[in-house]
Amino acid sequence: MSTKIYVGNLPYSVTDASLRSNFGEFGTVKSAKVMIDRDTGNSKGFGFVEMDSAEVAQAAITALHGMQVDGRSIVVSLARPREGGNDAGGRSNSGSGEFRSTKRSDVGYGNGGFGGGRY
Repeated sequence: MSTKIYVGNLPYSVTDASLRSNFGEFGTVKSAKVMIDRDTGNSKGFGFVEMDSAEVAQAAITALHGMQVDGRSIVVSLARPREGGNDAGGRSNSGSGEFRSTKRSDVGYGNGGFGGGRY
């Protein structure tokens, strides 16, 4: 079973290849990905590494957490599952395919408040 690791506070110079190389010293790396901003193409300063086993992942976490990389102290921990029931774009996982920017009934057109006004 593979284990996913969160790596945060990365310098913007870190690439997928350098991340894979550094974690590869501890065991087999299944994947290494630095998150990239889709608008700018620049690193977001964090990434994920998937290791072959929990033991190898824990060894990497213990050794690399707090390590200085280009003057930044990196954060290395087990990745947590995503929280919340929404995926990208505000779509709920209810399967209805309905798009809502909010579930509040008091927000929207004609409900009073700033710029809304009642007719």
